[in-house]
Amino acid sequence: MHDPRRRDFINIAAVSFAGVGAVAIVLPLINQMNPSADVLAASTTEIDLSKIAPGQAIKTSFRKQPLFVRNLTPAEIAAADAVPLAELRDPQTLAERTKEGKKNWLITLGVCTHLGCVPLGAGEGENKGPFGGYFCPCHGSAYDTAARIRKGPAPTNLVVPDYAFTSDTVVTVG
Repeated sequence: MHDPRRRDFINIAAVSFAGVGAVAIVLPLINQMNPSADVLAASTTEIDLSKIAPGQAIKTSFRKQPLFVRNLTPAEIAAADAVPLAELRDPQTLAERTKEGKKNWLITLGVCTHLGCVPLGAGEGENKGPFGGYFCPCHGSAYDTAARIRKGPAPTNLVVPDYAFTSDTVVTVG
């Protein structure tokens, strides 16, 4: 007589073995699509902050996009902290947009969140808009000193990328 439980066991074992084999074949194929170590190393940007005076901003690049780095003055920090969150379209405090203990350093991508134009305000003498931050010349979006949207069609604040301070004067973005 045949034992039906034995046949079920053999079927389950065969399917399990096939499943493990399929995973063993597919995982390396998927893993090869991850970026290599040299690509990951090239996707970070190191910035020397010692050359940026309080109240000054610079424009650099990160992953082929403009990056704004601003050294906020105590007056700019106070102005950003004084804005009620209820007035903001995308409510975020300055503390949420900066690193703890480094509230004067604001690092954002220099791409307007409306249609991707590069806002003015990071260069010397550029129009900073009515809120003293950045101004997008394409459609008139105005950002405050914390790069938060205050006026215009942009739906969200300028994006803050991942970054870390490697020393008091050097930051690594990415």
